[in-house]
Amino acid sequence: MYEPPDLTTYFATVWEIVRQIPEGRVSTYGQIASMIPSPEGIDPETDRRLSPRWVGSAMNACPDDVPWQRVINSQGKISLPAGSSSADHQRALLAMEGVEFDEQGRVDFDRFGWDGPADDWLHERGLLPPRSLKSHADRSSTQLSLL
Repeated sequence: MYEPPDLTTYFATVWEIVRQIPEGRVSTYGQIASMIPSPEGIDPETDRRLSPRWVGSAMNACPDDVPWQRVINSQGKISLPAGSSSADHQRALLAMEGVEFDEQGRVDFDRFGWDGPADDWLHERGLLPPRSLKSHADRSSTQLSLL
């Protein structure tokens, strides 16, 4: 399996992004990966396929000041083994922040999904706009009215 050429820089970038997720919001491994340009020498398709795993590796090694609990999988679920003390701890931390889970243990991205950092923050760091977690975009400002 490929790894980014510079793990130290890649991991630091992931942690810097995750530190931006506000309390009461969640992101996914894939959304975070979508903000990081493909590392030099890795084709975009390989990057698209593997980068969420690289983000997961970064989260597994994150320092204490990174709000790791705010990163979940693309299904809206905690990725740690269900019923494990680690999964229970992550769920409790998110619940203390006001994040709610449905009966299937999923978070509603439309309510709790993060929209990503401000565009100027991303631009200053050479990062890309994130993929949206929302099931539908807010079109109120762009949709034409027929009435």
